[in-house]
Amino acid sequence: MIAADTSTWIAFLGGDRSQDTDLLDRALEDRQVLMAPVVLTELLSDPKLPFDVARTLSEIPLIEIGPGYWERAGALRAKVLAKRRKARLGDALIAQSCIDRGISFLTRDRDFRVFGESAGLDLVVEFATG
Repeated sequence: MIAADTSTWIAFLGGDRSQDTDLLDRALEDRQVLMAPVVLTELLSDPKLPFDVARTLSEIPLIEIGPGYWERAGALRAKVLAKRRKARLGDALIAQSCIDRGISFLTRDRDFRVFGESAGLDLVVEFATG
């Protein structure tokens, strides 16, 4: 199973053909994709997102948030910030949801590297942008 970041989803929905979008496409075909709740929220926040695309994205199974998630996410963010590294709240929430469930994370955003280094977030591809 994998989860994909907003950056990869936007590229995928825009028709971009690259390593991360090809991996997402194959995982979707194999029904091996889970949606991080924060990523779904970010995607659905686009006022230009077509209704049918929003509905399809909402049908992808969500990563379940378990007991203690918020505390672990706060501790993860604190750990990264203590190293004087950037740790956006949304990124920390996304990373923690994947870490908790042992789900690989597909992104093109370099900001997630620190979560791989600090907490073992399994990043799937090389970073294309960010």
